Amino acid sequence: MKYLLFVIAGMALWVSCSTLNSTTFIKPNDSFILGNNQHGAFKVRLQNESASSIEVYQTSRADGKKSVQIVQPNEVANVKVAPNTALVIQNSSNDPASVQLKVTGDVQLSMGYKN
Repeated sequence: MKYLLFVIAGMALWVSCSTLNSTTFIKPNDSFILGNNQHGAFKVRLQNESASSIEVYQTSRADGKKSVQIVQPNEVANVKVAPNTALVIQNSSNDPASVQLKVTGDVQLSMGYKN
């Protein structure tokens, strides 16, 4: 019984460690890039908390820009991202943007901004 509890506790810890939660702010006419490095697959639940729509797309060195999605204010988007592929969240408006992110899977991802 003790062994079973230890295994369950370990699995719960492992699952909680493979989740990243973040409120991310993006300047006007700027982009936030998630996963522009060597990594495994990951999923993102993104909620646009801004007054303007944002563009979300995946890109890789081999394929370029793909899977473009426009996310309206207060809308939620769920995105599955392949290994070694970056997710770009682009704010093309003249106002700052805010997105709520929940990332699961491989969370050893690079993160940065590009204008």
